Amino acid sequence: MNPITLFAALALAVPGGLILQFVNAPLGVVLIVAAVLVALSLKVANTWQKFVVLRAGNLQGVKGPGLFWILPIFDSVVAIIDERIQTTGFNAERALTRDTVPVNVDAIIFWRVHDARQAALEITDYRTAIDRVAQTSLREMIGSSMLADLLSDRQTADARLRDTIGGKTTAWGVTVISVEIRDVAIPEALQDAMSRQAQAEREKQARVILGSAEVEIAAQFLKAAETYEGNPAALQLRAMNIIYETTKERGATILMPTAMVDAMNPAMAVAVASQVKKDG
Repeated sequence: MNPITLFAALALAVPGGLILQFVNAPLGVVLIVAAVLVALSLKVANTWQKFVVLRAGNLQGVKGPGLFWILPIFDSVVAIIDERIQTTGFNAERALTRDTVPVNVDAIIFWRVHDARQAALEITDYRTAIDRVAQTSLREMIGSSMLADLLSDRQTADARLRDTIGGKTTAWGVTVISVEIRDVAIPEALQDAMSRQAQAEREKQARVILGSAEVEIAAQFLKAAETYEGNPAALQLRAMNIIYETTKERGATILMPTAMVDAMNPAMAVAVASQVKKDG
């Protein structure tokens, strides 16, 4: 309560007999009436508030912030508008996407009043209207979107909602700052199916990669075979290297065909045996 209103209330609470003890009756009545008029005429608006004032039913002006006066009886404050940023949560339950998938979507909208006169005079209850428009726009957006787009590209969906809702609320003096989709819930059965599909896609991709690797390996083997075909010594060295790599593991037993041993150069065979004995 501001000081002037408090003074008027105290003046009204003081018995008339106490006032008449210090002043005459007419002056006391004048003081009481003056205090009442001041209390009814003086208003205080906070820095984030705007008061919409009508005079005899017509718009007199938008007042605030700070102190301002009105004419009692003739003027009336029909709306007190908060110009700070507001938030409104809204949702759409079991709305169908363009690919006929039922989803539950929760979202939140950040908005503020940029024109107090329009917010007070152009619509009865702008807060309720914002909630209704947001829900309707959300359902329209869901119905025109694929499920994959809602799940993977929320920023685009947020921008579409902001533009759609803002285009409808601007005429009411309300600016939509941003819209954020908080959650997109789908049925559990569909979640399982999507999980299996994703797993199958990953397995398919793994098989494709494995097949590509096999093709590359086969090409390298063909080149190696061409090299060994024209150079028997290189083939023997490769065979010896394979035997050497196999004997690295202790306790390994190697069975070699007699034809393979006979095909080796005796000097090479001795070198392999010496290396195997040394490693063992």
